[in-house]
Amino acid sequence: MSHSSNDVSEVKATKHEACGDQVPFGDPYWYQGFESPFYTESHKKFRAKVRAFVEKDLMPNIHDWEEAGAYPRDLLSKAYEAGVLAAMWPKQYGGTQPEKVDAFHDLIMLDELARCGGSGVMWGPFFSFSWGLPPVLNHGSQELKDRIARDIVTGRKLIALAVSEPYVGSDVGGMRTTAKQEGDYWIINGEKKFITSGMQANYFTVAARTGSQEDGNKGISVFLVERENPGVTCRKMKTQGAWVSGTALVILEDVKVHKRNLIGKVNEGFKIIMFNFNHERFVIAALANRFARVCLEDAIKYAQQRKTFGKALVEHQIIRHKIAEMARQVEATHALLEQVAFQMSRGVPDGRLGPLVALAKVQATQTMDFCAREASQVLGGAACIRGGKGDRIERIYREVRMHAIAGGSEEILRDLAVKAVRVQPNITSKL
Repeated sequence: MSHSSNDVSEVKATKHEACGDQVPFGDPYWYQGFESPFYTESHKKFRAKVRAFVEKDLMPNIHDWEEAGAYPRDLLSKAYEAGVLAAMWPKQYGGTQPEKVDAFHDLIMLDELARCGGSGVMWGPFFSFSWGLPPVLNHGSQELKDRIARDIVTGRKLIALAVSEPYVGSDVGGMRTTAKQEGDYWIINGEKKFITSGMQANYFTVAARTGSQEDGNKGISVFLVERENPGVTCRKMKTQGAWVSGTALVILEDVKVHKRNLIGKVNEGFKIIMFNFNHERFVIAALANRFARVCLEDAIKYAQQRKTFGKALVEHQIIRHKIAEMARQVEATHALLEQVAFQMSRGVPDGRLGPLVALAKVQATQTMDFCAREASQVLGGAACIRGGKGDRIERIYREVRMHAIAGGSEEILRDLAVKAVRVQPNITSKL
């Protein structure tokens, strides 16, 4: 069956010239010269800006930073000066938003930054503040926003989200950290665990129980805690991957926080935390799928160069099948991420979009898992060595489970997606 161009006359699509080194499946389809209804000249210019920063300031350094377990603090200011760090933040606080900014600029930034193949530097300097700052901007007082937002957006200071605890992850309502009011102050006690950028952060967005344990989700409030506050102790946690993320155990012992540092209203913190989760999951999903694509790209390059039994590795059918399956999953996942970005750009409410974002995150982390494994099989021993041709794959392989668990585990998100759309046993249908 043939289709004339009139069949899609209502669709406004732009054809973009080829971008990148054109490794098959090494970049999203619109980089390969295909048409797309989503991307404009503004997106293309922004992509070029982010890619230039990644190739100059990230890719040559990731291996050394990971081995050292730290990134240079001036990376934040370099990223800001390059127009990347603050690209999605309000201009009134120093943001450098592109023209007509939308969720596709966000997706491009996430996708391009992840080309470096290291989640530690993604989660640390680039995205921990995208989880810690929104509660302040969306629910904090004007005084609080004016006091801290500009320093964070421009890279002078860093903020981290502190919700998870030693015994509480996705079950936020079970948290044990407490905040008790004494006059003009709140006294906070408890522990926060797995806190990304905890070792570098100047501020923490802390969730604490202000109601009784029986109140569950209804007894939680959110506070801004400054690192210099007496009683704040941070201990570095040695993680499986993402070594430069500065993940920490944050101990709060009789930490005195002024009432002006309350974010939102007392006992309404659960809504604030949940409001932030959609974007956090979108971030993790976009990063995970590009990490999967990195594995695919490096596997293709290696299979073209490596010879076994007298011919290139890619000439063996079983290797081509591995590459094809990786490509299928990566491209399908990217299409889903574009659909999420489209709905975000259209202003679909967070509550309605939540199930789709949850499933996108599961899809992306499962794709990352599959591609890291298959790329390792293609490269063999080279993928088991830190450094060399398999460096990115070896690092990504160690980081798979962190993506699958962070922001809500795959099990929790599957269940959330079904419950949120009210798929229940009592639903009847005609068969």
